[in-house]
Formats: sequence, C-alpha cells, structure tokens
Amino acid sequence: MNVDTAVEAARQPHPAPALVEVDQAARYFDVSPPFLSRLLARAPRTILKAVDGVSFDILRGETLGLVGESGCGKSTMARLLVGLYRLTRGSIRIEGQPVEILATPQGRALRRRVQMIFQDPYASLNPQWRVGRIIAEPLTLHGVEIASDSSGHGASENRRVYDAARIREHVDELLNQVGLSTADRSKYPHQFSGGQRQRISIARALATQPDFLVCDEPTSALDVSVQAQVLNLMKDLQEKLGLTYLFISHNLAVVRHVADRVGVMYCGRIVELAPRAHVFAMPRHPYTRMLLDAIPDLEMTGKSRVPVAGEVPNPLNPPSGCSFHPRCPHANERCRHEIPELKGFGMDFSVVACHAVEERRI
Repeated sequence: MNVDTAVEAARQPHPAPALVEVDQAARYFDVSPPFLSRLLARAPRTILKAVDGVSFDILRGETLGLVGESGCGKSTMARLLVGLYRLTRGSIRIEGQPVEILATPQGRALRRRVQMIFQDPYASLNPQWRVGRIIAEPLTLHGVEIASDSSGHGASENRRVYDAARIREHVDELLNQVGLSTADRSKYPHQFSGGQRQRISIARALATQPDFLVCDEPTSALDVSVQAQVLNLMKDLQEKLGLTYLFISHNLAVVRHVADRVGVMYCGRIVELAPRAHVFAMPRHPYTRMLLDAIPDLEMTGKSRVPVAGEVPNPLNPPSGCSFHPRCPHANERCRHEIPELKGFGMDFSVVACHAVEERRI
C-alpha cells in the first residue's frame, strides 16, 4: 500500500469530504554559515529538513491532533498550512485550492476562512492596542458586509459612522462568544490573565468567520485549570460554528480530550496516524508507545511510568534509515538503512511507518 492509499484508508470511516489535503509536504531551511566562512572552510551548505514528506488530510468538522516532541516539525507544519512558509516540495490544498493562493489577491476569500491561534497569548497580542482594536483588525483588513447610505449629501460621512458602529457590534458579539464582557473592549492585553488573553486570540481568529483553525499549542502557556476552560470553549465553538481544527500539542492528555484522529510526528515525518481511540488503546509505532508509557498513572492502576529513552536526533544530521532506530528497542539492520513508508494495518484505519510493525516483530 503506497502513501496515498494509506492516507486514503485512514479517512474511510468519515463520510464528510476532506477540507485540507496534504501530500508529501516538505519544508527545508538553509541554515548554512555565511558564504565566506563556508568558502574558507570548504564546507557544503547546511540544510535543515524541518518537515520532510508529510501526508494527511483533515475532514470537514473534525479535529486532527498533531503530537510529538519539541523540534519534530509540528509548528513548521502549522505555518505551511496558513501560508506563512512556502513549500519546498509537495502540495497542500484547502477546499481544493493550493495553499499558495493565500498569498495572492485571488486568495483573499480563502484567506478569510483560514486562521491561526498562536501558542503564546502574551506575545501574539499587540500590547499597545486596546482589545477592541485587536479583534477589529481582521474585520478592517478583510472587510465586512455593510450597508451604505447613497441618498446624496453626507453619504460618505454616514457610511463611516455606520462602519464603525457595525465593527463595534461585531467585536461585542465576538467578546461574548468567547466568554468575555463587552466592557473588555477598552482594556489593554496586560490587564488580562493568560487564559483571558487566549480567549481574545480566539475571538480575533473568529472575526472573519473561518472554516479552518490551525491551533499551535494554544494551551501550553496556561495553567492546567485554565487549559480545561479554554479547551471546553474551543470544543463548544466547534460544535456551534462547524469549525475544523488542526490541534498541535506535545501534551497527549490534551490531544486525547479534543482530537478525533491523531498524527504522531518524529523528525519531520508522520510515523503513525489513526483514530484517537486506537492510538491510546492500541498504539502500533514504538515511538507512540514510548510517549504513552511516559504519561503519569493518574488512575493509580499500578502501571509504572517509563521515561522516554534517548534524545531527539540532531535535525542537521539525522540518522540514516528510520530516524527513530537509535532509540528503538526493535530496530534491526533494515531499520538502520531503509526509510519506512506509511502503510495501513488491520481494520482500524490506522497507518504506521515502521518496519518492525510491517514484519510483525512487535
């Protein structure tokens, strides 16, 4: 089964059409020293493969969780999906349109429907702007449907007044939608807690009435109790507004709460993609098993906590073959030399990139 067939298998239980299609997406960064330094040292260019051949889809109305250790390429993947980075190779299509269209005037309508919630609510909000202006910025940039007064003298002045009133009305609706007060419109970000700031970020993202939200670890900077409030808010908004999420996190407990399917990334690649229940009940890839074994036993079942063994490889000099083989207890000679491809296994619609699973050694 090739990669395309494998990813197709993972979407079979869902009748809804795919909103996002990612096919062999890759993003490389040239992190070479300056030219003169390389010339004197007779050194080649240094290329960082942050994302290297990732394929998945996201179905309309679902949440795909993307997990993995720091440096595995999750945030780079997020920025590729919203057009902040350009693809080195491969393709990404949103509603059937290539992601490159987001950077063109023709992609203005699509750009309104694709938004992002960033990780740090302390850094992603302009500290010099009031909350009302922060939330209104997408409305003024993308425009809102308004009525104009064309009855002669004073029409343009009436239009400006109506625009401001309409935008203020939208801002108040968005504040109420995320559980804040309309009086918060006149405050500055520093007057809010971390959870309230992330609610402001969510309101800003919802301003253009998007269909697809890329959430790059939106709760990692928050206290645990506040995380639960924000996650519940996002789930309620998804149900009410029909939103589609890519939810990126390194916290498996959070992903288990919000995701319908889970993709596990390691060194720029997807190593396992499956429905949430199967990932947590029957993980196949050794890396997925290692991540789950490291979760504390909060239910007091007596299961011992196994720390994640080894270190993430240097992305500038990744291992040959399967990039996980230096940390894998099941690695053999094939794993050291041959890169595994995503393949479907069993009837649970999961896909795994692992020679040991393919050969039934685990």
